[in-house]
Amino acid sequence: MKKNDALVNTHMSESIISVTLLKNQLKDPNLVILDASQKIVQSEEASIYQNSGLTGARYFDLKNAFSYPNRKYSNTFPSAERFQKECRNLGINQSSRIVVYDNIGVYTSPRVWWMFKAMGHDQVQVLDGGLPAWIQAGFEIEAQRDNHYAMGDFIAKIQPSSLKGLQFISSNISNQNELLIDARSIGRFEGTAPEPREGLPSGHIPGSINIPFKSVLENDKFKSKEALAELFKNTPIANQPLIFSCGSGVTACIVLLAADQVLDNPKSVYDGSWTEWASELRTEN
Repeated sequence: MKKNDALVNTHMSESIISVTLLKNQLKDPNLVILDASQKIVQSEEASIYQNSGLTGARYFDLKNAFSYPNRKYSNTFPSAERFQKECRNLGINQSSRIVVYDNIGVYTSPRVWWMFKAMGHDQVQVLDGGLPAWIQAGFEIEAQRDNHYAMGDFIAKIQPSSLKGLQFISSNISNQNELLIDARSIGRFEGTAPEPREGLPSGHIPGSINIPFKSVLENDKFKSKEALAELFKNTPIANQPLIFSCGSGVTACIVLLAADQVLDNPKSVYDGSWTEWASELRTEN
């Protein structure tokens, strides 16, 4: 059997939802729409859609409320207690069916999808194409505003297998029990292009492979399951768990979600990603 024959699964999970399907479900009383848009991102990505969003969407403050406070590296995964508290403040319940989007198309929304999965909540989807696709479909939007919600009863329980830390990544270099997939651009991975964070060298963690997050997208949406299956067939993925990394743990989740459509391998995120690794001077050079 070839190494990928048993791995590629052409099912499409329900983790991605189209704008048309979401439009038809807006009256679902358990539906909670989360806006994960960021005003500033650490890449060339930017959005022409600022200060507006889907009607009734609740703002998911990824950089502040939903990151561990006062940590050395940005986007650090929060404690279960913090995540639970902030979700309840947004009126999110155990019964909530969550759809998350961002104003770039597919950028920060997969990170939020993965965070909910890592906290034990499976009823979460990413809006394919995000706010741009919603607007292009002619659907209603509104100006962003601050709202207060009835306190939710959401319960967060971290799934330890979803996260990997620096010590694990270090030991995995020698034993190669799990495959590390880096979602940054080819130039950053190969060390020929600069990192967006000042003073941070480019390069990659020994033993990792490169699948740039843009390679799983087309016109700011996920590629078809057939195209994704072909992409992953052409990578050296064996029957082993996969760890996803990037600059700071955000775009890693784009490739993870793409892989989740067609691969059954266990999947996790190296939350510190290249920022932590390179800051600790653990480079190949």
